[in-house]
Amino acid sequence: MSKTTTNLLLMLITIVAGTFLYIYFCSECGSFTKEPAKTVTETPATVVTPKATSFPFAIQGEGLNFSSNDNYNFNLSSNDFVQPLSAEVNTGISELKSYLDGNENQILNITGYYTSDEENNTAFPNLGLARANSVKNDLASKGVSTSQINTLGKLMDDMVAKDGIYYGPVSFDLDTKSETADDELKALYDAIQADPLILYFNTAQASITLDAAQRQKIADISKYLDRVKGAQVDIVGHTDNTGKASTNMRLGLDRANFAKDYLLKNGISEDKIITSSKGQTDPIADNATEEGRDKNRRTVITLK
Repeated sequence: MSKTTTNLLLMLITIVAGTFLYIYFCSECGSFTKEPAKTVTETPATVVTPKATSFPFAIQGEGLNFSSNDNYNFNLSSNDFVQPLSAEVNTGISELKSYLDGNENQILNITGYYTSDEENNTAFPNLGLARANSVKNDLASKGVSTSQINTLGKLMDDMVAKDGIYYGPVSFDLDTKSETADDELKALYDAIQADPLILYFNTAQASITLDAAQRQKIADISKYLDRVKGAQVDIVGHTDNTGKASTNMRLGLDRANFAKDYLLKNGISEDKIITSSKGQTDPIADNATEEGRDKNRRTVITLK
């Protein structure tokens, strides 16, 4: 075999071998089929629905130990509890009344819970305090003395409603009456009288929306009325001198009655409220100026 023939044969072998190796290792060539890509299936995240919270009606004290899974329940953004109460809760109220009647030095603390996304349309600075007052009023209607009840409000954002209802957003605990309780009430009276609740109105207006500071003053007044037997709230309506004196006298009374209705809707008993009007007869500023007239259109709420 000549040298030329040998070289040609080697070249042919190289070409055949290269072609074979190319076809063998190329997954997309010739009759070989591409291996299908693997499909990755994502497992959907599990949606966990928060479990509704439920607080029991439970009261423990020396000689008193009552607990029920039922309680006062409230709709969202409401301070009116859902009625009727269960038989178990009414049994607990009866036992509580008997206990407090026999232990005058004991105070029942009622704490109402609320969440920050609820609307507060009550006279109180927060919905929790309004709920506690609603429960207090129910206990009072069943013979429990309000002089032995203290109400509080507490933010509880981890509460979860069920079908638009918070189950038992109130708690109860018993405490011994403070030795300085009388001094504290005297200080509260002095504070209310020194800085009374004053509501200002636009011309001919007889209703307004109260701000947070005004609502806190109503809570303080309510607390004093609850704790002091015979205490009353005095509401006096005033006007500027625009218009007839007789018309202004009626307008002043309308303003006083607005404040009265506001207190009534939020649990203050009617027999503790006195209303009157002084019309334009008792200005505190000069009616010749708009600024003065603004100050004279007012309702003043104090204690008697």
